[in-house]
Amino acid sequence: MTKKILITHQKGGVGKSTLTFNLAQNLCNNSRVAILDMDLQGSLAQLSSIVKEFTITTDRFILKKHNEFDFIFIDTPPYLSNELESLIQIADLILIPTKAGVLDLMAIKSTISLISAANKQSSAMIVFNMVKPNTTLTKDIRESLKSFKIKVANTHVSDLVSFTRSILLKGVKENNKALRQMDNLTKEVLTSLL
Repeated sequence: MTKKILITHQKGGVGKSTLTFNLAQNLCNNSRVAILDMDLQGSLAQLSSIVKEFTITTDRFILKKHNEFDFIFIDTPPYLSNELESLIQIADLILIPTKAGVLDLMAIKSTISLISAANKQSSAMIVFNMVKPNTTLTKDIRESLKSFKIKVANTHVSDLVSFTRSILLKGVKENNKALRQMDNLTKEVLTSLL
């Protein structure tokens, strides 16, 4: 049965598409993987002609293909669309990438409110993404997130150039730190789906 992984946060610039791509890339060697790009910018959809290891599409019919894929990642736009509530309902796992910033913390509340209204907190996980080195702000924001009662991933994804380049290089294979972070986050995602 296909596992649907929703990547969402109403704030733009938190790295949803890059994180989606790298998780899909990390799983595609041993699994049948697809990305549904629902962002009108279509950043990932533009890669569909050059990425051969997995499927990238804007066709929502893919969500009905239950046996064709092991994992379908759903990359959402940086705003609360009308479709988000129904996507939350069908998601097996909801990943909420966020930067460790005050504005990001404020913006995450609306996304978490929708998840809570659907009673899907146990299926959600916040992922610190694009984390700056040597700052205590991440620890402070992590502490503030406890009030939402949603799991926070142990793996923090650093603000590394290799993640930005990963789309051109088909993953983060050339950077040990980035690869280790992506492998660890992938394990957390898979464990959450069990």
